[in-house]
Amino acid sequence: MSETLSASLPLQRPLETQPLKILWPYAIVLAGLHMACLLAFIPWFFTWSGLVVAVLGHLVFGMLGITVGYHRLLTHKGFTCPKWLEHSLATMGMFNLQDSPARWVAIHRAHHRNCDEQMDPHSPLVNFFWGHVGWVVCRHENLHRTLRYAKFVPDLLRDPFYRRFERIGVWLAVYGVHALAIIAAGAAFGYFFGGADGALRYAASWAVWGVVVRTVFVLNGTWGVNSLGHMFGYRNYETEDSSTNNWLVALVAHGEGWHNNHHADPRAASHGHRWWEFDMSWWVIRTLETLGIAKNVVRPKIWSEAKQQPQ
Repeated sequence: MSETLSASLPLQRPLETQPLKILWPYAIVLAGLHMACLLAFIPWFFTWSGLVVAVLGHLVFGMLGITVGYHRLLTHKGFTCPKWLEHSLATMGMFNLQDSPARWVAIHRAHHRNCDEQMDPHSPLVNFFWGHVGWVVCRHENLHRTLRYAKFVPDLLRDPFYRRFERIGVWLAVYGVHALAIIAAGAAFGYFFGGADGALRYAASWAVWGVVVRTVFVLNGTWGVNSLGHMFGYRNYETEDSSTNNWLVALVAHGEGWHNNHHADPRAASHGHRWWEFDMSWWVIRTLETLGIAKNVVRPKIWSEAKQQPQ
């Protein structure tokens, strides 16, 4: 059902990553989060409310923050909206531990400019691990400091709101504050139903499920677009890269897995082009448009090739 797309010879890592230098703060935090996920297998940490918070966080912070905010709005300008909403979406993007808005956008724009070539920051044609997460924990000279990647995001850096998150540690502090807020809410919820013992258990449960498990799930969903979305799946369009449409990635990343469609028409706010290619993020944007909040919504140039066009 799926076809594997890969180069006959693997790519070399970008020259800017050679010699290899590990970004230990990134590596330690990400490894620690993945190890902390194992706590989810201990029954004491499980509560139904913690699971609900995790699912809602995935839908709200993952979809609105990363897919709709960081990607379709900030990176590709697939629609416009009031600044209060744009900044809110960008803030929710930081709740997923995926770097500052400007750096995330810069990396993704660099990917589109040199997709599946040696200058691509995260092509899986180097190897699967590199395309999935290896690039995250390795230093890239052109994408490490704001002055180096500013050329990719001059539009964002003209806005003082985005510039303030380029200061060392500020975007990470935003993630930390959001995590503490969830844990505190869990403690309050638990105290209401079970006193001090309930407060402790629900704070721990919401920390594990609502923060750690949800963050790791969103991270791997986003990374899966870069790795699985360039190796396994089908292609509607003959693009100059190895992008594919992958239903599993589309499911966990709210429509981002229709990646070949996206590379065929990057600015389009809708990534699903066939009737079966459900794109939840597109319907969020479409709803905002219906409410008069989203403007200048960019539709695919190839709607005429799709079997069904949204009304």
